[in-house]
Order: sequence, then C-alpha cells, then structure tokens
Amino acid sequence: MREEYDFSNAKRGKFYRPDAKLNFPVYLDEEIQAFVQAIAEKRKTDLSTVVNQLLRGDMHLADAMK
Repeated sequence: MREEYDFSNAKRGKFYRPDAKLNFPVYLDEEIQAFVQAIAEKRKTDLSTVVNQLLRGDMHLADAMK
C-alpha cells in the first residue's frame, strides 16, 4: 500500500446505491449446521431456506407471546 493516496478528484457517493440489498454471512456452530443441513437434505432444499423457515417460526412464536 502507498503511504498516501490522492482523493482530490474523488466523487463522494459514486458507488452508493440506496436500494442495494446487502446479505451478511451468518456463522453457525458445527452442531447446528449439521442439524439444519440434515433437514435441508431431507427436504431437498438448501440450507438458507431451512434456516429462514426456522427463524420465521420463531418470529411467529415470539409475536404470539407478546
């Protein structure tokens, strides 16, 4: 890396997209990942789908307990 960079011609927000969708990684413990992966394989779907379904179910339970 250089010690100094020249930003005098830079344009603020050039790559900013207000409607950009950001997906962030979620790291599961090995035991949880194996459990969810087994469910995904049984259902012939991907891990993300199963995790989303499980979390949605938890959201409904949390709403019901309010």
